[in-house]
Amino acid sequence: MALFQWSDAFRPGVWPGRTGEDGVKFPGKWPAWGWRGWGVVVMLLAAAGWWGWRQWSAAAQPGYVTQTVAVGTLEKVVTALGSVQPKDYVDVGTQVSGQLRELHVKIGDTVQKGQLLAEVDPTVYATRVAADKASLRDLQAQRARQASVLQLAEVQKKRTRELLALSAASQDAVDMADAAAAQARATLESLAAQIDKAESTLAGDEANLGYTKIYAPMDGVVVSQPVFKGQTVNSAQQAPTLMRVANLDVMTVNAQVAEADVPQLKPGMPVYFTTLGHAERRYQSRIRQILPTPEKVNDVVLFTVLIDIDNRARELMTSMTTQTFFVLGRAENLPVVPLSALRPLGEGGKLYGARVLTENGIERRQVKVALSSRTEAAIASGLAAGETLIVSDGRPRAGKAGGGKSNNPSAGARPPGPPGGPM
Repeated sequence: MALFQWSDAFRPGVWPGRTGEDGVKFPGKWPAWGWRGWGVVVMLLAAAGWWGWRQWSAAAQPGYVTQTVAVGTLEKVVTALGSVQPKDYVDVGTQVSGQLRELHVKIGDTVQKGQLLAEVDPTVYATRVAADKASLRDLQAQRARQASVLQLAEVQKKRTRELLALSAASQDAVDMADAAAAQARATLESLAAQIDKAESTLAGDEANLGYTKIYAPMDGVVVSQPVFKGQTVNSAQQAPTLMRVANLDVMTVNAQVAEADVPQLKPGMPVYFTTLGHAERRYQSRIRQILPTPEKVNDVVLFTVLIDIDNRARELMTSMTTQTFFVLGRAENLPVVPLSALRPLGEGGKLYGARVLTENGIERRQVKVALSSRTEAAIASGLAAGETLIVSDGRPRAGKAGGGKSNNPSAGARPPGPPGGPM
């Protein structure tokens, strides 16, 4: 006898051993699968039922976002952007005008104090010095001549007075001799004053001639040079800058701190910073000074905080951008948890409430916070490493079992607990 075909089961009125609508009796019988075949069917039905119950349970009950408590280090910091600049530097300029005839150094050269850096064309200043010396010699010659005139006038004055005593000369002749002597003396004093003036002029022009050679005022490195050989510099309005010489052994970070954070800072406070090129390297230092005069940038008041750092290894370069961290507090070897998992208890900011997931369910605890930042808290007492802390209530999604998922790798979904929000 032919077996019943399942494809025929979709035909109306067709069953094994029965007559269909067309009046034709369908031959056949139910398949004989045995107890193994029916066992497989039962298992499939049970699996489908369990999966459906899981979906219903996940949709009906909320889960929890949890995190395993771990020991770590927490820092409370104030952050700011900064710029690296040499602590000691000099903008080398020129005190005279003229064409820049020679540049003896270039950017990056190491120079010593007193080393010749540049020269301005000295022609004009050399001619002034020569003219001053000639004028000075002329005045000195006039002074020598006038000294002899004064000597003669004094002799004539004496002789005239002797003749007057012998009644051989008139009083008028004596008066004229006295006046001549006085005039000769005044002329000699005038020449002496002119000589002093000429010597001062000569000294000034010699100084200007010396200024045509520019020397290094300190040991350091040439870090900038905005002028070129052959360029004309004009010192009449302001002293032009030829180059900057800086000591790169010690650098200073100029950090711009917002006015709301400045009251928390003070000189001597620990600080560290990183640069864009070495984000993994921390440079440790302390605050040297907080400048009292702020700057206003886009209507934001910023105070400059100075931080010195040793740079003998030449790792830091001028104008590097830094991310600066001022350490207000530090807690080490304590359990560190998200601050969002805690609820403040009373005033003072030290006592908080927490929910811990245990084998017996949710346990509410009072914990003491040693240090907190904007996102995390270091626990002094009340929590231990390895415990499971409920961060927040999870929000279930259709088709997914359990609760929400934390961004923290150590967090995971836990079995649902009693209803209610976080502490």
